Amino acid sequence: MIVSTMPDVAKQAPNSQGTLTRVGMEGIAMPVLLGTQRVAAKLDATVSLDAKEARGIHMSRLYLGLAPLEQTPLSLGLVQSVLERFLASQEGLSQHAYLSIAGELPLERAALISPLSGWKYYPFTLRCQLTPDGFQSALDLEVGYSSTCPCSAALARQLIQQAFEEDFEDIPLSKSAVLAWLGSEEGILATPHSQRSVAHLTLRLATTDDAAISLEKLMENMIDRVERALGTALQTAVKRIDEQAFALANGQNLMFCEDAARRLDTTLRQAPGVSGFRLKVVHAESLHAHDAVAYSEWWE
Repeated sequence: MIVSTMPDVAKQAPNSQGTLTRVGMEGIAMPVLLGTQRVAAKLDATVSLDAKEARGIHMSRLYLGLAPLEQTPLSLGLVQSVLERFLASQEGLSQHAYLSIAGELPLERAALISPLSGWKYYPFTLRCQLTPDGFQSALDLEVGYSSTCPCSAALARQLIQQAFEEDFEDIPLSKSAVLAWLGSEEGILATPHSQRSVAHLTLRLATTDDAAISLEKLMENMIDRVERALGTALQTAVKRIDEQAFALANGQNLMFCEDAARRLDTTLRQAPGVSGFRLKVVHAESLHAHDAVAYSEWWE
């Protein structure tokens, strides 16, 4: 059998010369390690094409350069080393390398009061780049929560007051009578509307000397911070005592979308490891067919 050198078409001269901002692959299916958990992810791997005389990049080398992500827990240091491999594999064709990793972080969450627990999945996208200006990274997170409208709560209270006044107009007040009325359907004549809501966060991660810090731990800490600030995190497995506690939390924690955005703005400015952010909260209204939204951003 005659063995010949295989042609490298990428090194052939292009029909028309010019540089390209990004070339590579999107939607690469690959498991990544978040701590000890292996999570299904989709990756985008791209580099710039800065050599005008080259027809294309060595695309398969980008795919091979992703191999460490299957074996080592995800960290910013690991991603930076993968991007360095990208550039080295292109043999001078590229000066900029990009990698995004999208998946869902599974976290076990305890019920509010009972010993039950269940799993929630938090969508994330880690977006990193290595350029002549250095290494940069940003993290997108989605965190769900419940929000109860303050306006509808006030209107519901007014209707309950009116019903109380009408029902007890000619009836002497007594503790037992009022208690019985409060426990009847008339006592909760109207209810405020609540909605399942979502906080969309884009966090610029600060440069740190500890590049090996676990991305799983970083994301978990950030999600915990956000859920504490909002106070009404979505639940998993519940008993009636948990459902009652959730109703109490919503009733004592009325929020317009503006309230939620301000709370998150405050907590994210104080978050360690974050040098800037953009946030959007969406309250998927049960009153309207459209959503209520609020935005905020801050960059050091």
